[in-house]
Amino acid sequence: MRLTYWAEHAWLGTNAGPGTNAGPGAGPGVQPGVALDVVDGRIAAVTTGVAGPPPGAVVLRGLTLPGLANAHSHAFHRALRGTVQVGSGTFWTWREVMYEVSHNLTPDSYFALARAVYAEMALAGVTAVGEFHYLHHAPGGTRYADPNAMGRALIAAAGEAGIRITLLDTAYLSSGFGEPPNRHQLRFSDGTADAWAERAALLRDGEHARIGAAIHSVRAVPADQLATVAQWAAERDAPLHVHLSEQTAENDACLAAHGRTPARLLADHGVLGPRTTGVHNTHLTGEDIALLGGASTGTCMCPTTERDLADGIGPAVALQRAGSPLSLGSDSHAVIDLLEEARAMELDERLRTRTRGHWTAAALLRAATADGHAALGRPDAGRLEAGALADFTTIALDTVRTAGPPPRLAAETAVFAASAADVRHTVVGGRHVVRDAVHTLVPDVPRALADSIAALHG
Repeated sequence: MRLTYWAEHAWLGTNAGPGTNAGPGAGPGVQPGVALDVVDGRIAAVTTGVAGPPPGAVVLRGLTLPGLANAHSHAFHRALRGTVQVGSGTFWTWREVMYEVSHNLTPDSYFALARAVYAEMALAGVTAVGEFHYLHHAPGGTRYADPNAMGRALIAAAGEAGIRITLLDTAYLSSGFGEPPNRHQLRFSDGTADAWAERAALLRDGEHARIGAAIHSVRAVPADQLATVAQWAAERDAPLHVHLSEQTAENDACLAAHGRTPARLLADHGVLGPRTTGVHNTHLTGEDIALLGGASTGTCMCPTTERDLADGIGPAVALQRAGSPLSLGSDSHAVIDLLEEARAMELDERLRTRTRGHWTAAALLRAATADGHAALGRPDAGRLEAGALADFTTIALDTVRTAGPPPRLAAETAVFAASAADVRHTVVGGRHVVRDAVHTLVPDVPRALADSIAALHG
């Protein structure tokens, strides 16, 4: 199947480089009149300087970007939105509310919720999600007849919502260093890393799905079993993600148990490397940063969740300079807006340093696109170039948030002013999933969200 999309303006700047303003130039940047020829789900040709839509072309008014990659998601956390904003508390009190919601999920109800959440992501310009999946079993830890029923529900939900998924099947074996799972965590645990590997091996890549692995955290996988998970991922050339140093309490407990930081513990057990992404990486020592950067281990920043849970501001600039590629995620889904996550990474760093301009708009967009997709095992996505997956999204430039700046500043406008509400089109594999801000596969996304969430709280 061949078709042509004509972008009124397109951002072709993914070769901007991963550095800060002092790094490489911004590349070709924003170009007017760009024709994207699509054949069998991939971009066959990119033609610039096309003044008007070619005959039969699908018109995309606004700024077209590569599809956004949401590199860190817990789909069921979407049911917490609003409810965990009442009163005060800590990450640990928030976690108790999360456990209660997780207790009510079944494969059917998780499919309904995730389908709606992934449709919300498509409306926000997301074309691929990394689902950090640890809700494996029934309450009490009983296995379903299909031991991967929950994971398959997520894969099916992404397919029906029209986006790609990397299912990061997560090993979650203990509640702390040397402690067995608590009553909530029995749903998460396979008992041992070997049992986790046996179950996860039953999952297979599909047309829209990639299977990866995750270590929930160093507190949730015993040190002598970390290598089992890392080896499983290595044998499959699969992405491997891990929550890392999100809380100082975890660092303190790791030092008490092992006499070393979580990053050093992961390094000592062969977990770090270019296929690995540390999520949050908030409270790191200088040695930790050197370990991660030296191994080309990625960093997924989730600024909205990190602020919402009062985690802190991670050393993203230092990590990137050390060699750690940056990606972005919406994590607990307090909001689903990758433009906000990109903007927040820069603005949080400004607050921390009282200095402006740590990343260009191009560098922030690269974190939200090419480097995010690479973290999910999709290096062929996140670019508007021949041979790449035909995954892209269009931001309106005529809303109350985006009107005014000249088109040559459209990338800056998108990152520093636009929101998910300004997404007009999302195309995945050449398929028009969101057209004129309406999801073409899930007819009423707000109702789907409301009904699936009400079923869990009822």
